[in-house]
Amino acid sequence: MRGRNADAYSIHKRGSRENINAYDKEQGSLPSWNEVSKDIGNPPWKRSILHVVVASLTSFLYGYHLGVVNETLESISNDLHFNGNTMAEGLVVSICLGGAFAGSTFSGFIVDRIGFRRAFQLCALPMIIGSSMSATAKDLWGILLGRLFVGAGMGLGPALASLYVTEVSPAYVRGTYGSFLQIATALGLMGALLIGSPSKETEGWWRICFWVSAVPPALLALSIDFSPESPHWLFKKGRAADAEAAFERLFGGPYVKGAMVDLSKSDRGDEAETVKLSELLYGHHRKVIFIGSTLFGLQQLSGINAIFFFSSTVFKNAGVSSQSANICVGIANLIGSFSALLLMDKLGRKVLLIASFSGMAVTMGLQAASASSLVSSSNEVYLSVGGMLLFVLAFAAGAGPVPSLLLSEMFPGRIRAKAMSICLTVHWVINFLVGLLFLRLLEQIGPLVLDTIFATFCFVAVIFVKRNVMETKGRSLQEIEITLLTAE
Repeated sequence: MRGRNADAYSIHKRGSRENINAYDKEQGSLPSWNEVSKDIGNPPWKRSILHVVVASLTSFLYGYHLGVVNETLESISNDLHFNGNTMAEGLVVSICLGGAFAGSTFSGFIVDRIGFRRAFQLCALPMIIGSSMSATAKDLWGILLGRLFVGAGMGLGPALASLYVTEVSPAYVRGTYGSFLQIATALGLMGALLIGSPSKETEGWWRICFWVSAVPPALLALSIDFSPESPHWLFKKGRAADAEAAFERLFGGPYVKGAMVDLSKSDRGDEAETVKLSELLYGHHRKVIFIGSTLFGLQQLSGINAIFFFSSTVFKNAGVSSQSANICVGIANLIGSFSALLLMDKLGRKVLLIASFSGMAVTMGLQAASASSLVSSSNEVYLSVGGMLLFVLAFAAGAGPVPSLLLSEMFPGRIRAKAMSICLTVHWVINFLVGLLFLRLLEQIGPLVLDTIFATFCFVAVIFVKRNVMETKGRSLQEIEITLLTAE
């Protein structure tokens, strides 16, 4: 297979327009992916699932670092002498999101330059360093610097994982595989809550929590070397023979030619290097960039990470044991994530998003109602805690996993990595502000107004998705790209 296409490799390496068209003509007589799948069925999912699991380690780390300060924040603030300073506590939570902003901003350029496997390893390095620095911190500045390093890796990770899973998954299970990322996030969050639970009784336990978080990125850096590079990235770099070899590892020999035919219809060798920021923001791709950025912005303005960061504080104010309540949050997140796994490729992305944001608007409304004078004190706890758990469940079933997968599918291959980095930059900026300001806003305007604001954003998200989001269920990436180009 490699020998037959050695000439194709040299053709793309030279990168001229004439030679690229010659390659397309060579592939034009071969059956497409859909035609091959109709004849012999879909490729075996077992070939690609292990590589998706490896990429999902980045989402596990994302969830873990979201939750690691939930149970441990009080112990950290006592040991490092900033207890009672809500701005300092908010900064410990949100500084990693500031680092994630930087990592996310450059993620598209990094992956376009060095590929996914080396980018995953680059993502793991600051997370190992930052976890070690956090575990050995002696003062506030030490923990802030460690969390900043961790954040740089967090910013790279979700973008890489979403893009990689999209590009190595067969279309018929792409939604299911995309749900693995949310499940991994839920497992990471739950693991952080469980590991952090002894921190209030055991002096210095919070340091163990950070030491533990250095293990998964080391495992990621080692195991990703055994996974194939994205065939889409290889093809864009002119390495058509290597792209075929990657497709063979992922799907099996009978599907390689069809996959290459579809790939040659949209990706155009070294043209990917010519994408400029101005083209993404002001060119004909600006609409899909706007949809992606707005979708991520509304996801964060729903208030979900305020719950993940500060559920212990909220439960404490409601008179509920934070340890048992946080375990319930983790379970609700996990149940919702498995629901997405089952429903993503059956209901479709758009339907799941609408249902999820609708459920979040209603359940956040329940939390707002629990803080009003119309609700008796005996019912306040049930509405507050019950609404919070149902909110997490609704989020994990749709608004959590869908946006990253959906946008990775919608962005054309030529701009996919850089466009995703722009949209995730919006995600991290808003996430940072929510983490930084939530406790202060809770003090200043109270839970009734704050929860009402979050519920309003969820309702706005429902309207936005109905009007702007297209369905991508079961379509190849090339079919989606053609549809979007036709619409433009």
